[in-house]
Formats: sequence, structure tokens, C-alpha cells
Amino acid sequence: MAKKKLNSLSDLGGFVFSTNEQEDFSAYSEGSSENIDPKDQQLEAHFSNKGRGGKTVTIVSGFQGKESDLKTLAKLLKTKCGVGGSVKDGEIIIQGNYRDKIMSILQKEGYSVKRVGG
Repeated sequence: MAKKKLNSLSDLGGFVFSTNEQEDFSAYSEGSSENIDPKDQQLEAHFSNKGRGGKTVTIVSGFQGKESDLKTLAKLLKTKCGVGGSVKDGEIIIQGNYRDKIMSILQKEGYSVKRVGG
């Protein structure tokens, strides 16, 4: 399994270390815990079969918000498509090539969706 490349310190999961006992850590909290309006988010729908033994999947990336909201959205997509899937690394992975159907579902929910790839 390939390791994910870290581009910044925030990719480490928000770990903050300080020897100052009076440090106020509330300033370091991530803004992703806020609820962001669906129309303000730009999601991308990808089709992929790489690294999955030839199995095709549809990947939805670009979601900003709470992990619980991401899982709720994934459950909605899996239910509407009638297939399985998962949430990994901030992306929704849906089994099968359902990119067009997922795009229409997300647009009905108010998200801005862009088709990426062929």
C-alpha cells in the first residue's frame, strides 16, 4: 500500500505540540468542522479502476465539512445507486461506474459537481 504524500503540517491530522502550559490551542482548530453550504462546495466526480484489481469505482472528492456529514452523503449516494461503497481519506468511493447518476443526485442536493476525466 502506497503512503500518502504529506504536503503540509496540517496533513498530519492537526497535531500541535507546545511546552507552554498556558498555550491556547483553540486558535489551531481546523475550520473543516463548520457546516458549509452545499452550493459553496465544488465536488469532483472521478471514474477509476486503478489499484482495485480491475474493479470500477466512482470517486467523489472535494467535500469540505464534518466527517459525519461526509458519511451521511455517502450513505445517501449508496442508497440511491443501490450499490456498496466507503469513505476513505475524505473521499466517497462508490462501487461501479455511476458517475452521471451521482452527479445528478448531488446537483439535486444543491452541490456544484464537476465531471473529471473521460
